[in-house]
Amino acid sequence: MSQFAQLGPNIRRYGASSARMFIYCAIPSACFIHTVFDYAGEITPSLGPSMLPTLNMAGDMLMIERLPGWRKRLRVGDLVAFTTPYDPGRRAVKRLLAEAGDTVCVDPRSKHPSFVLVPKGHVWLQGDNFNNSTDSRVYGPIPLGLLHGRVTWCVWPSPRRIQNGAEILPGHFTDS
Repeated sequence: MSQFAQLGPNIRRYGASSARMFIYCAIPSACFIHTVFDYAGEITPSLGPSMLPTLNMAGDMLMIERLPGWRKRLRVGDLVAFTTPYDPGRRAVKRLLAEAGDTVCVDPRSKHPSFVLVPKGHVWLQGDNFNNSTDSRVYGPIPLGLLHGRVTWCVWPSPRRIQNGAEILPGHFTDS
């Protein structure tokens, strides 16, 4: 009997145990990753110029918090990820400018500004790059059900905590 014939059963046994070990590791790992991304948070890229200068046009990887109760912790000035109302396949990141019950000036630079009262169960979201952002000025108030989470970190290329930017929002809360 050749040397390889003697190894045959051992090779088969090794292959079966490797496959079993892979399954025992892969399934729990996949479940853990799914749970983390669905219930704790996710990482998503920043795309487009609407959040300049806070976020880069392309390349920033953002951590989106989705821990239980995150909606209760939302404050004016937070960055949030949401599904756009006109294109359910598209997601965006904007700054929370107003909550239910707040009155918002749609365009404070206009000679004849219009005001919108944000209804219950909705928020007003706007990009930091006022002149180059499709946001609540186009969509109107955004239902809370379209929000995915709060942006808490930029994890790449330069890791940093995303701070609440209420103090740097353009002229919506000042007398200027």
